[in-house]
Amino acid sequence: MAGAIASRMSFSSLKRKQPKTFTVRIVTMDAEMEFNCEMKWKGKDLFDLVCRTLGLRETWFFGLQYTIKDTVAWLKMDKKVLDHDVSKEEPVTFHFLAKFYPENAEEELVQEITQHLFFLQVKKQILDEKIYCPPEASVLLASYAVQAKYGDYDPSVHKRGFLAQEELLPKRVINLYQMTPEMWEERITAWYAEHRGRARDEAEMEYLKIAQDLEMYGVNYFTIRNKKGTELLLGVDALGLHIYDPENRLTPKISFPWNEIRNISYSDKEFTIKPLDKKIDVFKFNSSKLRVNKLMERQRLAREKQMREEAERTRDELERRLLQMKEEATMANEALMRSEETADLLAEKAQITEEEAKLLAQKAAEAEQEMQRIKATAIRTEEEKRLMEQKVLEAEVLALKMAEESERRAKEADQLKQDLQEAREAERRAKQKLLEITTKPTYPPMNPLPAALPPDMASFNLIGDSLSFDFKDTDMKRLSMEIEKEKVEYMEKSKHLQEQLNELKTEIEALRLKERETALDMLHNENSDRGGGGSKHNTIKKPQAQGRRPVCI
Repeated sequence: MAGAIASRMSFSSLKRKQPKTFTVRIVTMDAEMEFNCEMKWKGKDLFDLVCRTLGLRETWFFGLQYTIKDTVAWLKMDKKVLDHDVSKEEPVTFHFLAKFYPENAEEELVQEITQHLFFLQVKKQILDEKIYCPPEASVLLASYAVQAKYGDYDPSVHKRGFLAQEELLPKRVINLYQMTPEMWEERITAWYAEHRGRARDEAEMEYLKIAQDLEMYGVNYFTIRNKKGTELLLGVDALGLHIYDPENRLTPKISFPWNEIRNISYSDKEFTIKPLDKKIDVFKFNSSKLRVNKLMERQRLAREKQMREEAERTRDELERRLLQMKEEATMANEALMRSEETADLLAEKAQITEEEAKLLAQKAAEAEQEMQRIKATAIRTEEEKRLMEQKVLEAEVLALKMAEESERRAKEADQLKQDLQEAREAERRAKQKLLEITTKPTYPPMNPLPAALPPDMASFNLIGDSLSFDFKDTDMKRLSMEIEKEKVEYMEKSKHLQEQLNELKTEIEALRLKERETALDMLHNENSDRGGGGSKHNTIKKPQAQGRRPVCI
């Protein structure tokens, strides 16, 4: 009886020790996952678990988003999950989404999973018309999306109608033209066929490279008001802060690049942007929602953290590259020394062999002279004649052996000369390898950071004490020629792409229904007519210096 009671008490004690959990559903762009989380978990615990499950290392771009009263919010890393204003019904749903967008996807996104998640998210935003995309660019992007999904075009497999069930174009684009689905498919397929040979990740990266130049790519919009009470939009992206008219989300009225902002602050409902240049005006705005001000402050801090992490990663990469180059230089030096020693030994041996061959040739000549002298000697008796013939025969045999040995030594000398030449060629290649190692760039190209580097970066020296770099004029000329060649190739590719886009735009222009144009369509056309449309990088405008004072737009 006592044993049974003790057993029940032990079981009850064990049961009480089990941590309480709740269920969470994580929705990514192409999957759903469920986890059991402990009640005490903070946002970072859940976020790290999701990243490990996905195999994602470039975590700084992403976050967990949830909806609260028709407003989206992001899970805070240092706050308990259940302390957020989330639904009390299980499973608690979070969306794993990109929170920060890279300025240059090709340079900043490394992992294939990162590229894929960005591709899916940007594609959905374009199709949902959260990012404006002109019709001709929509067709080009659709062709890369098809390449990413179906691989290389095969007319025997990809027959007419194979894209009928695919959502590839924004509904706005489809409604804007008097074209049938078959006509759209024909134009998408024409470009799709040109992408032969591109793997899925390459096609997705080409998609992102085009999408990142769209005016609304990566911009988060917030409603604000100026001192006069006029409603405006504050846009935040990888380039900086932008002020928009609510009716025009394509072209900002004014922009502040991150590296030109000294400070961002808020007090109650007032939001202040202080430029780095003290001669430029301080801009102040109001937000009716304190949440927007706090969100902006969190975004600024998060971006500063992201820049510090990028700087630290860059520093680690530079240190790794420098160590690798030192090891390569050491190996090349050792190979060079071995080549020089081998060449010296072969040269010495060749010289000795050549001298031996000359000595043997001299002895063979002396034997030949002796043979001739013996033949010329008068033979007085048969015995002397026989003895003389025997000596002549022996002399001829000796001369033949000497000649054969001389020829063998001469061949050996030739072989040693060839080995010496090969050794010198190996020595030349080793020197060339060492030259290439000491003349190639010490670090990969990197984008200028919009804020100061961490203090420890200031003392970081890229050049080691034991490794020096001597760039010759020929090396600089060769490097300049390579850069110029890449520039020309890029310009030709861009020109060809623009010609294709213009050709498609001209081709379908006659089928355009003007009465169905949206406000963004008309704004984009106006920007294109002025020569500034199509690229968000053309919209950065610096405020004019008019003295440091608060200004309202």
